[in-house]
Amino acid sequence: MSPTNLPLSGARLWDSLMEMAKIGGTAKGGCNRQTLTDVDGEGRALFQKWGEAAGLTLTVDRLGNMIFRREGRNPALPPVAIGSHLDTQPTGGKYDGVLGVLAGLEIMRALHEAGAQTEAPMLLINWTNEEGSRFSPPMMGSGAAMGIFTEAEVLAKQAFDGAVFGEELRRIGWQGTADPTDLQKVGQYLELHIEQGKLLEDGGQDVGIVTHALGQTWFEVVVEGEEAHGGSPMAGRRAMR
Repeated sequence: MSPTNLPLSGARLWDSLMEMAKIGGTAKGGCNRQTLTDVDGEGRALFQKWGEAAGLTLTVDRLGNMIFRREGRNPALPPVAIGSHLDTQPTGGKYDGVLGVLAGLEIMRALHEAGAQTEAPMLLINWTNEEGSRFSPPMMGSGAAMGIFTEAEVLAKQAFDGAVFGEELRRIGWQGTADPTDLQKVGQYLELHIEQGKLLEDGGQDVGIVTHALGQTWFEVVVEGEEAHGGSPMAGRRAMR
């Protein structure tokens, strides 16, 4: 079957984004679904329900990374993975990270409905603690999977309120038994993300391909002004002081 014939549904993707946004929804229309909170657990449960309804098999690793698998014709081939994160900043939006997860789900739904089979297996991943707003640094689940952090140091991380990563993971019921480093066997990884600034919009471009990522140094400062994504350019930002 040609990819152009897959029954992809923009309306269904939109409805899924809006349904997920109700979990941890804020008065200003955004989301506060910080990692390993009760609402994170609720969002994960909804994602599990949707994934299993699309014929996917869920595995959860020891750091809480959710990995859905769809078999291909040749299970020996390295899988193709699509993913991002469902956790948000305290004043996050409806789409940052979530779009990458649910767009991947829409692809899986379309393949399932069409009865299409890929050559290689496909994975759909929700990474744990990509934002790093509750437990610092960010990208712990993906970082440990790639060998940048150890499991032990991630599980021992403490939040500002004293909560411990591993204890919170168990408390909300999302610590699995799989080895996170198994994800190093992935052959290709794709992630759709919202535009972080206005570079594409200002340039009249519909899509951009990421060539490098933001490098971060952490400071504790107080800034009064208008919030924006960490990857946004300084031009166009507004601060009072």
